[in-house]
Amino acid sequence: MHPMLNIAARAARTAGNLIARNIGQQGNFEVATKNKDDLVTSIDKQCEKVVADTLLKAYRDHCILGEEGGVIGNPDSEYQWVVDPIDGTTNFVQGIAHCAVSIALRHNGKTEVGVVFDPILNEMFTAARGEGAFLNGHRIRVGQRDSLDGSIIGTAFPTRYRDRMPAYLELFTRLISNCADIRRSGSASLDLCYVACGRFDGYLEQGLKQWDFAAGDLIVREAGGLVTDFTGEPSYVKSGNIVAANPKVLRSLLKICDVQNLPAILR
Repeated sequence: MHPMLNIAARAARTAGNLIARNIGQQGNFEVATKNKDDLVTSIDKQCEKVVADTLLKAYRDHCILGEEGGVIGNPDSEYQWVVDPIDGTTNFVQGIAHCAVSIALRHNGKTEVGVVFDPILNEMFTAARGEGAFLNGHRIRVGQRDSLDGSIIGTAFPTRYRDRMPAYLELFTRLISNCADIRRSGSASLDLCYVACGRFDGYLEQGLKQWDFAAGDLIVREAGGLVTDFTGEPSYVKSGNIVAANPKVLRSLLKICDVQNLPAILR
């Protein structure tokens, strides 16, 4: 295993143990609201500290960008770790067993390592650039479906951007008319990993932050999938508007998101 991937997996597993011990146990931790319908708990902060401590102990000159703590370490380092300590905090608080630790390493802006760990199912998704994607050490590939017929697509409603709901409903109406069904799980990093291992045939969501997708993005690409924005371009890294699938399903999804018909608010 890539040495930096090994350290990331160790950090993710340590944080994941905290998640597994506390999921749904609201009396054991504090819950606060960062923004409307956007929660943070004291366990999020503990997990992020555990991850940061593990990474910086191994690589003292690196930088960490965490969802909760912002930038720590050396802000001028060419190595930046992007960390979501609990992707799916609302699920965690409610005791819904679907959340993950997400850790990615960027070197001069290019993602080199990605780890997403689901501590409830004990599933460790990993990838290193150019070395493939793995689930618990076994190679994974995106599904082989060649169209949206019969497909299962992961997505999310814009609960943090409620002014966009009418436009999203138009998009989802088109989507459900062309696929078998839709799943809304509450964890973007796991949605991407589910595309990578073929459980989902595709995934799309808008307005993600980089810690939501940095690791999952690499895992999908190393599993043979493609990741673009809603117009088929690579600007999702800045916009957070993501479509992911194998090449054939991706083309079908982009037709659903045809820019000529897509409401401007979703581009």
